[in-house]
Amino acid sequence: MSMFCYQCQETAKGEGCTVRGVCGKTEEVAKLQDLLIYSLKGLSEVVVKNNINVEDIPEANHQLINSLFTTITNANFDPEAIVAIINDVLKTRDDLKAKYGDKATADSANFTVSTKEEMLEKAASVGVLATEDINVRSLREFITYGLKGMAAYTEHAWNIGKQDMEIYRFMYDTLAKLEDDSVPFDDLVQLVLKTGEHGVLSMKLIDEANTSKYGNPEMTKVNIGVRNNPAILISGHDLTDLEQLLEQTKGTGVDVYTHSEMLPANSYPFFKKYDNLVGNYGNAWWKQVEEFDSFNGPILFTTNCIVPPKKEEIRERIFTTGATGYPGCMHIEPDENGKKDFSAIIEMAKKLPAPTEIETGEIIGGFAHDQVFAVADKVVDAVKTGAIKRFFVMSGCDGRMKSREYYTEFAKELPKDTVILTSGCAKYRYNKLDLGDIGGIPRVLDAGQCNDSYSWALVALKLKEIFEAEDINDLPISFNIAWYEQKAVIVLMALLSMGFKNIHVGPTLPAFLSPDVAEFVIKTFGLAKNDTVEDDIKLFMGK
Repeated sequence: MSMFCYQCQETAKGEGCTVRGVCGKTEEVAKLQDLLIYSLKGLSEVVVKNNINVEDIPEANHQLINSLFTTITNANFDPEAIVAIINDVLKTRDDLKAKYGDKATADSANFTVSTKEEMLEKAASVGVLATEDINVRSLREFITYGLKGMAAYTEHAWNIGKQDMEIYRFMYDTLAKLEDDSVPFDDLVQLVLKTGEHGVLSMKLIDEANTSKYGNPEMTKVNIGVRNNPAILISGHDLTDLEQLLEQTKGTGVDVYTHSEMLPANSYPFFKKYDNLVGNYGNAWWKQVEEFDSFNGPILFTTNCIVPPKKEEIRERIFTTGATGYPGCMHIEPDENGKKDFSAIIEMAKKLPAPTEIETGEIIGGFAHDQVFAVADKVVDAVKTGAIKRFFVMSGCDGRMKSREYYTEFAKELPKDTVILTSGCAKYRYNKLDLGDIGGIPRVLDAGQCNDSYSWALVALKLKEIFEAEDINDLPISFNIAWYEQKAVIVLMALLSMGFKNIHVGPTLPAFLSPDVAEFVIKTFGLAKNDTVEDDIKLFMGK
């Protein structure tokens, strides 16, 4: 096979992509991403073996998380960009060896390559299948994908100026262990839970970063129609990029619309001062192929969820920044102070037509933990009186498969005395349905982005305290989560590490879970794949 990748839910045949990624990445990109991960393992071994204090290597720390982020599904399709990142990682690795010592012995800490051709040749021997034991491979990849999701959240916090040295230490130590064949199988099992624990730290970190700078999200009605002005569409997750874009478009006559996972930005108090932030355009990431066509203006990708454009005209309107990249698209780098120049996007927007309206109305968001805590008494009373029988956490990702319609039908068929707690782009399957409210409490409470699943963990812990429950799993909360990529993987690992059990995941279980590892996770944590809407509702409601 020319490549092998099974890190996302849509992987070919539910087994693995072997010719070209379903996401659109080429064999070349897949192999270079494999080598980048291998290079990071070598860098990590150098840090661990030489007992380097992570506080002394800030540039390497940022390089670590940004590189991991680059390999997330649908983030970076540009082979030349990945080649440059690999070279940077190898230079950092060798600079650390020269400064702190050369105790690292693994090949990943010592190999050399200088051209893309040499990189591709090396990558052929260090990819996923280089680990022959299927169960060891499964655990190693499970952990690796968790680290990728953790890195994404840590990167966003870093952009705001928040860091946690413990997360860096864990990443280096873990990546080094994933390259060590002497690490026992049982230790890898425990490392899965440790990864989840540090996933909680990363979500806590980004929550603190976002709220300390932009305020606590508050219930907000977001416009989904359009105005008759030229506009820019901003997609992804990074709020600092949105802030800079809004500042630079003030007074230019150019509107800014959020897209997909950037929708929750509309609920932060900080961003409400910008009258050029006018609403949200479109739906989940996978619909961009048609929605970018009708938007008419330029699109800025701040993080992953790029779908390779079918039309050259659309590709010419796409800009990337951060960990993202696509061949032929302009990539915007920050200066030494972190400032990005978005003038090229703004000038393009001025020359293009206003967006074509594809829907009208409003959707409600902003129900992160602080907003929910503000109405906690009302929620608790509704539970005590029986007005609310059960909460359903339906966080996670959306995707292209027809089987994803399950989540829309599940939301429609839920009893009217239940409330959906959501975050991530999975919400687009049901956030525009008219599901009503319960005593003024909307039946769909949207906490925000995928990382804001942390809010539902905090809400569950608060309810456990209020109801004096002995076990968090005794609460009237069920988890029916959709997943697609690696940020959802770290959310799942975080929930497992916190003791949540009987979580349903769909539309399929991860292909990277070998039969034995899947059986262990199912038996230990009650993890299950969703079934039919009717049967699952009966199961969750105890009928």
